[in-house]
Parts: sequence; C-alpha cells; structure tokens
Amino acid sequence: MRPRLPAASVRSEVSVPLRFADGYSTQARVLTFHGLVDGREHLALGLGDEPTRAPGGEPPLVRLHSECLTGDVFGSERCDCGAQLREAVERIAEVGGYLLYLRQEGRGIGLYAKLDAYALQDLGLDTYEANLALGFRADARDYTVAAQMIHTLGLPSVALLSNNPDKAEQLTRLGVEVTERVATGVYWCPSNARYLMAKATRGDHTFEPLDDLRLEA
Repeated sequence: MRPRLPAASVRSEVSVPLRFADGYSTQARVLTFHGLVDGREHLALGLGDEPTRAPGGEPPLVRLHSECLTGDVFGSERCDCGAQLREAVERIAEVGGYLLYLRQEGRGIGLYAKLDAYALQDLGLDTYEANLALGFRADARDYTVAAQMIHTLGLPSVALLSNNPDKAEQLTRLGVEVTERVATGVYWCPSNARYLMAKATRGDHTFEPLDDLRLEA
C-alpha cells in the first residue's frame, strides 16, 4: 500500500537567468513550496518548455539533484555532482522538465559530516564506509519531499534523469509513475575514480563503460 503524502503547495515562482562557468546559459522558473514534510527549503527549477500535465502526454524529464556545495559551487573533483548538475540543466532545458534541487548534502548527512567523511576517505575508506564509520547510513537520502514536489507540480508521470536506481524505486513507492530512467554521463577524473567505483559497486549506480572506471581506479 502506497503511503499517503501530506499535501504541499507552491509558495512562489520567480524567473532566474542561469549561466555556468563554461558559458552555457538558460532561463529557469524557480519554485518554492509550502508544506514539505522535512521543513527544508528545496527548490524546483522549471527548464525549457512547460511540460504537459495531461495524462498520456510525453512525460517531462526530471532530475532529483542532491545539494553538493563543494561540487556544485566550488567545482570539487572529489565527486561528479557539479558536472551532473551542468549536464542536467542543459538536457532538461532542451526537452522541458524540472530539476529538483534537494537540500541533502553528503547523501543526507550534512556538509560538516561530509567533510569528516572526506578525511576518512583519505585514510582508505570508500564514501559509503566513511558514512557508516561516522554513525550514519551509507545513503541517508529520503525522496518523500521530491514525490511531494512532483505531485504538487501536477505531473502524472516522469522520465527520471539518473544513474541511481534507488531514486526511481523510492519515487515509485511514493506514488510517482517513473516511465523510464535516463542515464547521465560518467564524469571520471583521477580525483573521483574511487568514488565512482564505490557508487557503481556499493550503490548499484549504472555507469557505462564500468571497465574504464575499474582500470583507472
């Protein structure tokens, strides 16, 4: 039986021009919400043409992007978050859809704890082992607020832009129809090779070609 989610509502909508370091620019409709279950300030960025809300229409492309200050803002190469954010904005803008920017730093453990986990990774633990060593779950993210936002936006179904099967599974359990999971790029560099391998082998993320990551890790 699917859980009954509390109703949320759109609080405000404002147009924001976006420009990335490589020069790519686009316009976003940034929406805020009332009534999200965790009380945090999550955002929905509407990109491209307004997606259809009619049942049976082409599902919009949607990405659930967990906040990553180090990667999204400072360009850290210890992860692939900034590159995935940049890719997602352009791909969604091309076809119409939403990027849900979720305040779930460090897979839900917070910024300071994420940096503590980095220190443990420097001692040899992988990203999941480090979270566990700090007393957290390997991945503490809960996508209930994302499901609330999708329902509030009136989307009958979504195409999910993600390599992470857990996102699709959680959304489905929460009553969101995920018509397909669309793969994102693999943004390998020497600094994040072990991180990407951990996501593939411990977090079941789908990367292609996985052999390239294994050879370089």
